[in-house]
Amino acid sequence: MTQTYTLEQIKTVCCQLDLSSEIEAGFVAYSAGQVKVPPVGELCFTEPPGDTHIKYGYIKNDDYFVIKIASGFYQNPQLGLPSNSGLMLIFCQKTGIPKALLLDEGYLTDVRTAIAGAISARYLAPENPSAIGVFGTGIQARMQVQYLKDLYPCRKVVAWGRSKESLHAYKADMSSMGFDVQTTNDPERVTAQCDLIITATPSSQPLFDAQLVREGTHITAMGADTPTKQELDAKLFTRAELVVADSIPQCIERGEIARALQTGTIDKDRIQELGSIISSQTSARTAPEQISIADLTGVAVQDIQIAKAVFAELQTQTTSYA
Repeated sequence: MTQTYTLEQIKTVCCQLDLSSEIEAGFVAYSAGQVKVPPVGELCFTEPPGDTHIKYGYIKNDDYFVIKIASGFYQNPQLGLPSNSGLMLIFCQKTGIPKALLLDEGYLTDVRTAIAGAISARYLAPENPSAIGVFGTGIQARMQVQYLKDLYPCRKVVAWGRSKESLHAYKADMSSMGFDVQTTNDPERVTAQCDLIITATPSSQPLFDAQLVREGTHITAMGADTPTKQELDAKLFTRAELVVADSIPQCIERGEIARALQTGTIDKDRIQELGSIISSQTSARTAPEQISIADLTGVAVQDIQIAKAVFAELQTQTTSYA
């Protein structure tokens, strides 16, 4: 029988799991060629603006395969609805029989994306950032910073947004979590103060000029997950000494690296893959003045790993309560 689990059940077990280790292992397996991930299925909408991604795949010789459907509709908050939604389906890899439906409403996608940002920072960012810069005021602009809390003592955040209302709400939320938040609609205030920057917007054009970025800065770019989105000035790739993709094949087709390849500001042979860097178990940064970029377009192996871990824990708890 296919088991169905609600968002409330899923959230309860997530806080009990070491999901970072699971997702790191997934990236390593992916870069080692142990994961089958087809191209992303995608629906893009303009009226109202939104997109739906279908990501799916399996780890070789594993128990399950996973299909994830996740949507982002950016005017939903005006209707009193969350921007993100979705679900994950878990199937037996040996029989194709559906085993579980995780009605996570996009929550697991948010968690695995934030964890990937923290993993990227662990291996690429300065050892002790002076300030964390955030472009965006939505779910990922919050969660990416939250998941850095255990990595760094830094609590200074400079957040950029387009509206006073969203910036005010962001500052209130993040201040309640112990962060010292400054807000601005001037990109240069972020780049001038911060050496760890997160871009978490659905922008279709660069958010700041490449020359504004300080030496020694790490940028985690995770908003541009379709071919039409772009957050970084492609010229920044001529300054970056470390360019890392969560998936090289995927980032060639979408995200910041795709734009840089199109404009000729980076060669394909300069791109490293996150799983290969994790395998080394050391920071990829070799000099404090290096600029690094992690282009996170979201890989199905993250969904596979988080879905399996959550499903296993849900089964354990269901059995213990029986």
